[in-house]
Amino acid sequence: MSGDNGRKNYDEASGMQQALIAKGVPAKAIFCDYAGFSTLDSVVRANKVFSENHITIISQEFHNQRAIWLAKQYGIDAIGFNAPDLNMKHGLYTQLREKLARVSAVIDAKILHRQPKYLGPLVMIGPFSEHGCPAKE
Repeated sequence: MSGDNGRKNYDEASGMQQALIAKGVPAKAIFCDYAGFSTLDSVVRANKVFSENHITIISQEFHNQRAIWLAKQYGIDAIGFNAPDLNMKHGLYTQLREKLARVSAVIDAKILHRQPKYLGPLVMIGPFSEHGCPAKE
């Protein structure tokens, strides 16, 4: 799970973790990246922090297209699983935001060669790893 955790009382990764646990995924099989402040951060950290070269991105289709493109720009093999769109109420806002995010992604990857805001130490993930996704109370 990768998501923003940069503000008090805002924790995307733990929310996703809890949703998976509720669906029966064992907690020890879930690893969290609390520094996924942007799509680029999440994708690049999957490789540079978690040593993953092949990733599956689960999100809405419009977001997966950008995330997979970013992964390829950084030499990461990625596939996407498209989750259903949950809220069409904000459709126009989402479409505009995504267009701007795609322009930003091109600038970040092709011109600025931007790296994640935070990298940190390597984290090994897998069945024998002691590091996981600590449950938040």
